[in-house]
Amino acid sequence: MVTKDDLDKLRSLQEIIYEKIGLEKTIQEIPKLLGTQEELLNRQKKHFIEKNQDYEKIKAEEAGLRNSLAEVEAAREKSEKNMDFIATQREYEALDKEIVDAKKKEEQWHKDILHIEQHVLPELDKEIKQYAALIEQQEKELEDRRKKIEAEISDKQKQIDTLRKKESKLTENLDTEVVFKFERIIKNKMGIGIVAIKGNVCMGCHMILPVQFANEVRIGEEFVFCPYCSRILYYEESAEGEEDFFNTEDTGSLSDLDDIEEDDYEEDEEDEEKVNIDYEE
Repeated sequence: MVTKDDLDKLRSLQEIIYEKIGLEKTIQEIPKLLGTQEELLNRQKKHFIEKNQDYEKIKAEEAGLRNSLAEVEAAREKSEKNMDFIATQREYEALDKEIVDAKKKEEQWHKDILHIEQHVLPELDKEIKQYAALIEQQEKELEDRRKKIEAEISDKQKQIDTLRKKESKLTENLDTEVVFKFERIIKNKMGIGIVAIKGNVCMGCHMILPVQFANEVRIGEEFVFCPYCSRILYYEESAEGEEDFFNTEDTGSLSDLDDIEEDDYEEDEEDEEKVNIDYEE
């Protein structure tokens, strides 16, 4: 037999379960708050690695230029020494061209090395240091936030544990299957798992219910679930005059719903035949 005490327990349980569900959802959502910050940090680390790779690549390029410069300088100096030993004009012109070409390369490579030393490497080094400082700052902020979140989760978990203890006391004498269904209903129905039935109308989904349900709820031998919204129903006296609006004699039962549809269909066919007869006359 469903007593008033049982209904009061369900109402209290409803509040506890809804609060517990909200806390559990918050605990699940909290870590997602770190997602954007962690993504930004990972992006900065990626840029930091790329800049370091660029720096090493430019350093290698500079070293290659210096080696080439040393080789061309040595070749030019050798050519200049050989100028004293040439015998023909053609040899002189060929050697002179080698010296001129070598000087052009030396000049260009000196400029390239100077540009790398004074501009490219300093700029990359500056960017690398900026990324390093930014990463350090973001890691610290992320760690601080993670600690705050862990503390917040711990606090909410304690609240959940307290609610579970209250929930256990309330559900001691309640059917476990009813409690299980009740919790699922609260999750799916925005925290409302138990509603009144007035004038054969479920106050949860506002559907007119068969009279058998109203009688079962009124008798209260067991918990009755709404066939439309699945909420637990309890009987509540209707306001004066409301009984007349929802005539219990016409509500039938769930099995009558198909019969009603068939009767309506037959009536429609009869009306249609009548119209056709009148038309032929």
